[in-house]
Amino acid sequence: MSRLDSVIDRLMAQRACLDAAAAAVSSVPGPVLELGLGNGRTYDHLRARLPGRRIFVFERQVNAHPDCIPPDEDLFLGDFMDHLPEAMLRIGEPAALVHADIGTGDKQASMALAATIGSAVVDLMASGGLLLADQPFGDRRLAPAALPDGVKPGRYHMFRKTDA
Repeated sequence: MSRLDSVIDRLMAQRACLDAAAAAVSSVPGPVLELGLGNGRTYDHLRARLPGRRIFVFERQVNAHPDCIPPDEDLFLGDFMDHLPEAMLRIGEPAALVHADIGTGDKQASMALAATIGSAVVDLMASGGLLLADQPFGDRRLAPAALPDGVKPGRYHMFRKTDA
């Protein structure tokens, strides 16, 4: 598969998962957390799919399209681990949906980051909430959720938070 085909496949999987998750959390109260703003495409997509939901964004440095930058009060700027442990004080309620697009292109470093932040991310989630991620997350409180049709296992990851 060419690199172009790979990125198209990844973006199609990401969109399918975001759309499925938006529908699946319609009855789960709480905001959305976006870990990794990048250029703002998925933030913008989530705004369109979940109008009225507050979206909090965690980003090291903002380089997004100007139309896709969250308001200052919804932005946690800096390292994830500097903000995740205390984020609930500002967010105010558990998140219905977390989207973690944290891959850097270095597979080992990306997986290590997911392992490092995993517990803190799950702590911020509502019971029954969903975590979508470009990396696998391992936490006993997460159960794999079914991927939408056409999304290959391992291409994207969906987890539901359980009470375990």
